[in-house]
Amino acid sequence: MRFIVAFTITYNVIEAIVAIWAGTVASSAALIGFGLDSIVEVLSAVAVAWQFTRKEPERWEKATVRAIGIAFFALAAYVIIDALLTLTGAQEVDHSPLGIGIATLSLLVMPVLAWFEFRTGRELGSKSVLADAKQLLLCVYLSGTVLIGLLLNSLFGWMWADSVAALVVAALAIREGIEAWRGEVESPFGLLEDDEEEDEE
Repeated sequence: MRFIVAFTITYNVIEAIVAIWAGTVASSAALIGFGLDSIVEVLSAVAVAWQFTRKEPERWEKATVRAIGIAFFALAAYVIIDALLTLTGAQEVDHSPLGIGIATLSLLVMPVLAWFEFRTGRELGSKSVLADAKQLLLCVYLSGTVLIGLLLNSLFGWMWADSVAALVVAALAIREGIEAWRGEVESPFGLLEDDEEEDEE
């Protein structure tokens, strides 16, 4: 568990620096939001790591899950604001090869991290670890939407594309935030989990 958390924090710090820098250079609200999402993921991982340094981690389960829920809400709020600013023409998105590269890398790395963290959370019976895994999975969705938006902008000049997709991600973040706040954390890999359980039987 410690290795997963340490790797997640390290990767997301690097991702945040690169994405925010690339977003600033390209005046890309989507990329800056992507970088801030990485910071939210770092805070989420730190919250989980903090919980498991307590003598009785289960006592801090509810507070940790709620903290992750608040992170989901904060991410959704920022993404919505950025998307609306772009859609209304208040800001424009320039081409960003570096942004395309970091979004593509995240599409490859994050699903693996989310899967391992989910497996660990299920073995520990920890809702906070499962909530953090869903935070990582949300990053996969966000990476995909940012990548699609950047590609469409680069190829066709469609600056609105990433904003529309980002609003979908914001809706997902709000839903996950509500579930985490209520403590209703389900597996982010439901179908795969069902298949695995059938194989074990």
